[in-house]
Amino acid sequence: QMQLVESGGALVQAGESLRLSCAASGGLPVTYTMAWFRQPPGKEREFVAVISRSGSLTYYGDSVKDRFDISRDSADKNTIFLQMNSLKPEDTAVYYCATIERLSSSPSVGDVLTWGQGTQVTVSS
Repeated sequence: QMQLVESGGALVQAGESLRLSCAASGGLPVTYTMAWFRQPPGKEREFVAVISRSGSLTYYGDSVKDRFDISRDSADKNTIFLQMNSLKPEDTAVYYCATIERLSSSPSVGDVLTWGQGTQVTVSS
């Protein structure tokens, strides 16, 4: 059974950077379309970024475009990263890694096949 394990969450100050990692294990020997979602306190879970199986296509939510970057590990294609720059207090959330059935520009929670357990990111002002 597939498992996704996120790491890298922390408490940082506004304007700083942070890098999240997500490693998949236990699934089929294929490369998955993978994404990051986040859930701010008291709000619904929302799409952050998605990356195609090849890594050549990426899409981002409007609120993180030009600040966040999703990428794949070149050695282990089912390990992905989320580089978060110029962090803002409104980026505070639990960040979840996910596998997606089909690539789209804005996947919803309904498109998710597997969720990770989440990692907390807190940005102080």
